[in-house]
Amino acid sequence: MDNLIKAEWFKLRKDRSLWTLIIILTAVSLLYPLLIVFDDGADTVKVIDFYRNSILGGNNYVLRLVPCILAGFFISSEYAIGTMKSIAASGNSRIRIYFAKLIVYSIGAIFISLIFPIVFTGAASVFLHFNGMPGIGYFAGTIGLTILYAVAFASIMAMFATIFTDSGKAIGFMLIFFILFDSILFLLSQLNPILEAVFNYSVFKLFLDIVNVDTVNGAEMIKLVVVPVVTFIAFGILGSVLFQKKEIK
Repeated sequence: MDNLIKAEWFKLRKDRSLWTLIIILTAVSLLYPLLIVFDDGADTVKVIDFYRNSILGGNNYVLRLVPCILAGFFISSEYAIGTMKSIAASGNSRIRIYFAKLIVYSIGAIFISLIFPIVFTGAASVFLHFNGMPGIGYFAGTIGLTILYAVAFASIMAMFATIFTDSGKAIGFMLIFFILFDSILFLLSQLNPILEAVFNYSVFKLFLDIVNVDTVNGAEMIKLVVVPVVTFIAFGILGSVLFQKKEIK
C-alpha cells in the first residue's frame, strides 16, 4: 500500500492539470481583491465580511467543480491510455489500488480547496489593510471543515471517474452533476420527508453551513464533522467495489 501511495503521489506531483488549476486559482486569488479596493475602497470593507461572503461563498463552487477536472485527467484518463491496466496487473489487490489513488487524489482536492481560504484571504488582508480580520478560531474551524468536505466530495468524484473511462465524458458528467444535483435534491426534498432527511444530512447541504461554524451548537458541529467522514468512507467503499467489478481494457 505504501508503494502504491508513493507511486500515485509521484504522478500527482507531475500532473500538469493540477498545476494549471493551482496557478489559475492562485492568480484569481491575488488579483481579484484589487477590484474590491478600486470599487469600494480599502477602508470600507472588513476582511471578515469579505471572507464570509466572497471567499467561502466562491470556494463553494471551486471545491465542487474544479476537482472534477483533476479527476478526469488523474483517474479517468488512465483507463484510456492503458496505465490502469498495467497497475491492475501488478499483483496488488484492486481495493488497495483504488484507495491509494483515492487518498492521493483527495490530497490534490484539498490543495485546490484551500487556495481561496488561504491565498485569497492573505491577499485580501493586505489590500484591505488587515481591517476586521476573522478570529483565529473561526478561521481554523472553516479551514478544517473545508478539508473534510473536500475529501468527501473527492470520494464521490473518484467513484464517477472510475465509472467513466474517458476524461472528457467524466469531466462533463461530473460538472453537470455537481452543478444541478443539490438543486434537484432540494426540490425533491420538498415532496418527500425521507428525501428531506437525505438532503439535510448530505454534504451538499451541510457544506453551505461552514460559513456559520462560529454560531452552531455542539450537535450541529458533530453533524458537520461526521457527515463528510461517513460520506468519504461510504463512497470510498462503493467506488472500490465498482473498481473490483470493472473490466479494464
